[in-house]
Parts: sequence; C-alpha cells; structure tokens
Amino acid sequence: MSNHGTSGGNNSFNSNINNSGYEKRGTGKLIRNGIIVTAVDTYKADIRVDGGIIVEIGLRLEDQGAEIIDASGCYVFPGGIDPHTHLDMPFGGTVTCDDFASGTKAAAFGGTTTIIDFCLTNKGEPLQKAVARWHDKALGKAVIDYGFHLMVSELNAEVLEELPVIMEKEGITSFKVFMAYKHTLQADDGTLYQTLKVARKHGALVMVHAENGDVIDILVSEALSAGKTEPIYHALTRPPELEGEATGRAAYLTELADSQLYVVHVTCAEAAWKIQEARKKGLRVYGETCPQYLLLEQSALEKPNFEGAKYVWSPPLREAWNQDVLWSALASGDLQTIGSDQCSFHFKGQKELGRGDFSKIPNGGPMIEDRFSLLYSEGVRKGRITLNQFVNMISTASARLFGLFPRKGTIAVGSDADLVIFDPNQERTLSAQTHHMKVDYSAFEGMKVTGEPVSVLVRGEFVIRDKQFVGTPGYGAYLRRDSFRIAEQVRVPERIPTEEGII
Repeated sequence: MSNHGTSGGNNSFNSNINNSGYEKRGTGKLIRNGIIVTAVDTYKADIRVDGGIIVEIGLRLEDQGAEIIDASGCYVFPGGIDPHTHLDMPFGGTVTCDDFASGTKAAAFGGTTTIIDFCLTNKGEPLQKAVARWHDKALGKAVIDYGFHLMVSELNAEVLEELPVIMEKEGITSFKVFMAYKHTLQADDGTLYQTLKVARKHGALVMVHAENGDVIDILVSEALSAGKTEPIYHALTRPPELEGEATGRAAYLTELADSQLYVVHVTCAEAAWKIQEARKKGLRVYGETCPQYLLLEQSALEKPNFEGAKYVWSPPLREAWNQDVLWSALASGDLQTIGSDQCSFHFKGQKELGRGDFSKIPNGGPMIEDRFSLLYSEGVRKGRITLNQFVNMISTASARLFGLFPRKGTIAVGSDADLVIFDPNQERTLSAQTHHMKVDYSAFEGMKVTGEPVSVLVRGEFVIRDKQFVGTPGYGAYLRRDSFRIAEQVRVPERIPTEEGII
C-alpha cells in the first residue's frame, strides 16, 4: 500500500447542499489497483472521488490531476455502518467511558464510517430535548458520520404528536423500545404496540431489546436473596427462553399492527428461530447480532477475581452451541446486520460497582473497533459467509433498513466516498494495549485475526491513512435519514460493466 493522501472534505449526494445538511467540497482522488467489493459484486476497477462523492468507476481511468491512491493487494469496501452504539450514555449510576470523540475514532480505525447511536429519553420530557442533548454530545467530536435512533419509553398524547415532528425535523426514522430493564428503561406492551402503529403510519422502523423484563426482575431478586452475587448469575437470571419469548411476542404485535420490527443484538437460538418463523410468514421482521455473540460464550462470566464482570452485558453471552445457529441465520439471511452494541465501561471503577451484587455491574462492552475485522476473519476466511454477504452485513443492509441507501452502504457513482482499503492478509492480535478506545480492557484480548483496514475515507477525506489517524474532530456529519418505506423500495444501483467482468 502506498502514498495515501488526505485532502477534500464534505459533500452532497446530488447538489451542493444535500438533505443531510453537509456541504459539498473537496479535491479529487483516484483509487487504483484495488478489488471493489459490494453486496452484489466483486471486481477490479478504479474509483474516482471528487467533492466527497464517487464520480466514476471504470478500468484504467485517467488521473486528470487527481491524487493517486494505490490499493494493490487490497479490497476496497464501502465504509462500515454500525447500527447499534451507545456513546457517552448514562447507565446504572455511571456513564460509558467512550464518547463521540474516542468512540468514533476507534470506529474509524476499525473500518466503520457511519454509526447510528441511541438517543435515550426521559419520561415526561419532550423528545426534542433528548435529541438536542444527543446533538450536544456529538457536536465537535465525531470524526465519522452519525445518526440517531430515538428511544420511546411512553406513549401519550404529547409523544404521539411529537414523533412525526421529530421524524420530519430531525430525520430520525427508527424508534427503540426496551422490553427489559424494569423500573428504568422498560416500556409496557401497550407502548410497544402503539409505537408499532405509529411506525406503520409514518414509515419508521421499530427496534426492540427483546427480553422479558418482568420475569428477569423476579429471577434477579431470587438469586440475590439466595446469596448468588457473582457475575455468572447475570447470565443465569436472563435465560435464553426469556429472549425467545419476548422476540416472539414482539413479532406477534408487529403482525397485529401490520408494521415493521428490527430485533437488536440477537444472542440465542430461541430468538433466531422466532425471527425465522416470522419471516416465513411474510412479516417485516429483521434481526441483528453482534460479534460477541458469534465468538464468545457464557463461561467467560465465570472468570475468577471478578474478571467475569468484563463480559456482563444484556442480553448475556450464551452457551457456545448457539453460535452455529447465529452463523447459519446470517448465512441464510434471516439475520441481516452486525451491530457492535458498543457500550464500554472501565473494569476498574465502573464494572467494579457490581462487586457483591451482579445486578449493579454496568451492562455493556467495548466492541466498536473490532466488529469489521472479526466478521471478516471469523466469517469470510473461515467460510461461514461469502465476501459479498460480509459487505451486506457490515454495511449495505443497515443502509437499506435505516434510510441511508444508496448514499451510504455501497460503492456506486453518486454515493458518498466512504471507502475502506482493507488488507485481507494482515495478521494481528487484538488487545487493550493496541486498541483506540478509552476503555481499560478488550473483550477479545489475545484473539488473533486476519484482515485489517489500512486506510479509511469518509466523504472523500482520509480519517485513517496507512493505519494512522489523520481525522478531524467535528468532521463527522449528522445524517437525516429517509423513512423505512423509502428505504425498503430502493434497489442497488448497477455497477459500471468492466472488460474483466466479475472476479
């Protein structure tokens, strides 16, 4: 890999100022000798970038004074889209240690160029106030592009009136409902059903954290009363049956409302089977899983000296046999996306809040940086998924579902120049000593992976250049997204034919 330069800047999709509000500017770049991979094609061609967008794809393009970027020996992927992050988020009396500065920087090192973060609301508070708070968290910090999902914890006359206004004003077209975390985040079934109906009417996608919070609350109380306080009991009091039950219940309510549902962080066979069942019925039900559920297992919570607390998140890790079910569901298309569920808390001083009471361990782990490489190394290289499926899971499917396609999620003329130059043969070992998150541990410490982003562009600007950070805090643009109805109808643009055809 040679001579990756940085210049250029913000862009529009089809005009000088696009509907996301960022300005088109920047100088030209020509990426040569790489193998382009999208969700549907793999082929060798050059890519010309100007004004932050892809303006030409073809063989042996003339340089026309553009900066030449040699991608020999590398894949060129569309930038990763992480549909599930929690940056600078309060939880359990503390706040995630990675904010929009460190979190988006780490995401960029990992090949992610867009995140969609969860905006938490408070009951009795106007939704716009919560959105404004999240804008403040990101402003001047994000180095990659970002959008928001909006949590819905209650539905009353005021919220029902404000939701379509938020969609129109902010371009937030996905709503999150928690079926767990009783007494804090959990909404009741009536709220979920009403949210599904609103989503159907206005073209939004409803997301659910699917666990039966009422029963979990009882199981946790019983465990603590019996003196069972170690981290492993976090998993044992949140059994897979309760994830499967909640997933099935959400699917039935979706059918009743004739709406659309996205189940976040699917961990187990019980939940995957419920999604498969719903999709066989023709329901608009989609599913996401995460690298930790594909590669780690429940026994990690049994590590001595409270080390198991590092692996406490919800839903919890499962027994290893579930991993084969999840990989199979990804390969078959019954699960569509890979999110990180980035939600990092230091082991020292934060996870330790739960010593003597597992229910007080802050839930979450550091995943945003390793999502891309882990899925490639463990999925593509081990034959579990194809290269094109990898691109779909890591980028394109999220762009489609969340109203960003074809601006994001593919390599096509007119799309944003969000590009990852990826060395498929680079070997490395994951470690807290080398990652770029603030958090003091790695959930994948010591794991060897093959394949690494070398350089990463966001709208034509290098954020990572030859594995070095060259980005600018505040460069990341807020993304106003299209409705689910529009996203559902968009088709992948056909690539420009090449003489060499598909590799």
